[in-house]
Amino acid sequence: MRINLKGQWILSVFLALQIAAVHGADETQPQSIAMGSDIEVLVAQARQYEHGEGVSQDRGKAVELYCHAAREGSAEGQYALGWMYANGRGVEHNDVIAARLFEMAAAQEHVYAQRMLQLVSLLDKQEADLPACLSKNVYVRTNPAPGKYPVNQEVAALVEKLAPQYEVDPGLVLAVISVESGFNTQAVSPKNAQGLMQLIPATAERFQVRNVFDPEENIKGGMAYLRWLLAFFKGDVALVAAAYNAGEGAVEKYRGIPPYPETVKYVDKILSRYNRTSHPYQPGVVTRTSFILTSVATTQ
Repeated sequence: MRINLKGQWILSVFLALQIAAVHGADETQPQSIAMGSDIEVLVAQARQYEHGEGVSQDRGKAVELYCHAAREGSAEGQYALGWMYANGRGVEHNDVIAARLFEMAAAQEHVYAQRMLQLVSLLDKQEADLPACLSKNVYVRTNPAPGKYPVNQEVAALVEKLAPQYEVDPGLVLAVISVESGFNTQAVSPKNAQGLMQLIPATAERFQVRNVFDPEENIKGGMAYLRWLLAFFKGDVALVAAAYNAGEGAVEKYRGIPPYPETVKYVDKILSRYNRTSHPYQPGVVTRTSFILTSVATTQ
């Protein structure tokens, strides 16, 4: 579907009127981002960055957050992202992408998107690809700054000692441990994930961990698993974190981060603590390992 350039002025004027109604209610409540669902939080954060409400205006960041919400199925996120493309705010102006996004939101009965389609349906149409950020394999972090968290120094020293054997960054291992168990060597989750790196029995057996409550054995097993995941997902830390939480099978099924609230939060926590999106990997690890993908979760 294509909106001709001759229709751009119609699009801009109409959107300027409608966006005031959509966004106006939030202008006096910048703290509202603490309320509602995760998707509502993303949209509210995006609005703040778009308009500079309580934060420095950053339309590029607004586009990222709108796109994250749109990717998770938010009609408001899809509509708002379409508005950004229609007016070239934070992205290069693109009528075609804007129209596609309005279609997506209108299909979910978004009133303003439906009104927009009444206008754009009168203009020339043609097919076009959606923005790359809507791919399930693209991860957009909601927290741009690395977070500090308490670290058990004895565990950290053990991780530093063992990490070279597995060629895994100690920072990634510590981030996983902090989120999984909070450095509690005796931690047991409702799903029977155990020890520092919360290994379920199947994973412990797979990586020859006999005593999951022994810190060194547990860390070795967790590192071996991380090494395998890094090889399988070609060093994509977001996908590795998602698989550690939800299982490789779930990541394969959705061809990206599964749309589970727990997993989305988990990936965000890992990336906010590790603060890197890629990691070196050993391709041969996967070919040397005989394993059938399972969707069994490995965490709490």
